Amino acid sequence: MKKRFSEEQIIGFLKHAEAGVPVRELCRQHGFSDASFYNWRAKYGGMTVPDAKRLKE
Repeated sequence: MKKRFSEEQIIGFLKHAEAGVPVRELCRQHGFSDASFYNWRAKYGGMTVPDAKRLKE
């Protein structure tokens, strides 16, 4: 299954949200649902890109 966004991109979105960008605004700009955002936050929240690469291995 091909994912639309890489782990690096997802973590970037989460960082933008932490920096104060409204979730709905992020979703609209990048074309994903707020449900996807909250699922990603549950899975990747607090991670850095190297953490995500380790998770994948």
